[in-house]
Amino acid sequence: MDHNRLKELLDAVAAGTVNTDEAVSQLRSLPFEDLGFAKVDHHRHLRKGYPETIFCAGKTPSQVVEIAGRMKAHGSNVLATRCGAEVVTAVCAAHPEAVHHEVARAITLTVHAADPVPGYIAVLCAGTSDIPVAEEAAITCESTGNVAKRVYDVGVAGIHRLFEQRMVLEEANVVIVCAGMEGALASVVGGLVDRPVIAVPTSIGYGAAFGGIAALLGMLNSCSSGVAVVNIDNGFGAGMFASAINRLAAKK
Repeated sequence: MDHNRLKELLDAVAAGTVNTDEAVSQLRSLPFEDLGFAKVDHHRHLRKGYPETIFCAGKTPSQVVEIAGRMKAHGSNVLATRCGAEVVTAVCAAHPEAVHHEVARAITLTVHAADPVPGYIAVLCAGTSDIPVAEEAAITCESTGNVAKRVYDVGVAGIHRLFEQRMVLEEANVVIVCAGMEGALASVVGGLVDRPVIAVPTSIGYGAAFGGIAALLGMLNSCSSGVAVVNIDNGFGAGMFASAINRLAAKK
């Protein structure tokens, strides 16, 4: 339940079109709804400005279907991440209006359009292999009402490709940078723009990349100021952080 739906319910009670018993029934599960295997946080939109997200890894398809269904019933948009093939099949069968974002390994189910946020978030990745993480970040941004401008395959091995996109970076409110290998792209971007840069190390690379640890450590040790770092392959976390910054920027 979001601010608008809660206000509509209270207005309906005040107008006499909804009785108090019905209002109490609708509000009873407002804090959370206990499904036995999950406690669905219907109150999160009121606290955070966006609903709970379903992290599908480790959940059965039927569990994801039920959580998504309860969120939908309460008027919440649904974003599900790390969706395997069985989860995608089950969710799309139960909710035909759901959209599968294959590259991002995500599903969105839109009950109502998210409030649009002015400006945009630039989402960069160093190489084509980093696109799945960048897409998770971009879809997350878009699911919360932001515009995401994608700039892909602009890594430091061909730095001239990045410079061609400099205007896109400079006009963004926030920049997300996804990179594997040594993770150098985040430092380069951080040195070019006066915008917050959110660095996402990816698990792409050969042996000594250690599944993204090399990129993580490189980004944490960036000599560019204004660079924050999230966990390895955490496009979702970067997207949510960027969304929060962009929303605050829009309020000024």
